[in-house]
Amino acid sequence: MKLILTADVAGLGGPGDIVEVKDGYGRNYLLPRSLAIVASKGAEKQVQTIRRAQQARAIRGLDHAQEVKAAIEKVAPVQLKAKAAAGSGKLFGSVTTADVVSAIKAAGGPVLDKRSVELPGHIKTVGKHSVNVRLHPEVNVALKLEVTAS
Repeated sequence: MKLILTADVAGLGGPGDIVEVKDGYGRNYLLPRSLAIVASKGAEKQVQTIRRAQQARAIRGLDHAQEVKAAIEKVAPVQLKAKAAAGSGKLFGSVTTADVVSAIKAAGGPVLDKRSVELPGHIKTVGKHSVNVRLHPEVNVALKLEVTAS
């Protein structure tokens, strides 16, 4: 069975790779978990879109990671508005890595991959929190996140 991977699969490949796998593995594991799509002419266009999106978010070496770190430090502290209870300051839900990435982008920072953001647990209260952004194995950014009630 010929498939196009949409996510990293250990021992098989990364997003956008066209792989040949056994029918059972494809039908019973990769396709139900949305790790791959069936290879077709239309799907090949999706592969190009997946690769372009990855390249836009990818950090291209140590020098590029240092530039992105400087850009993130310019916009710090980042403010994030979330729905919260009026008296107690508890959030309805919690802050996710995708919320942090969109708040950085809205503050004028670079576009990041949400997998590079590390939260210190569940952020469920209004206030100041510290978030770690791992850009490169040698480059980490400690970002101050200020969660306010909307």
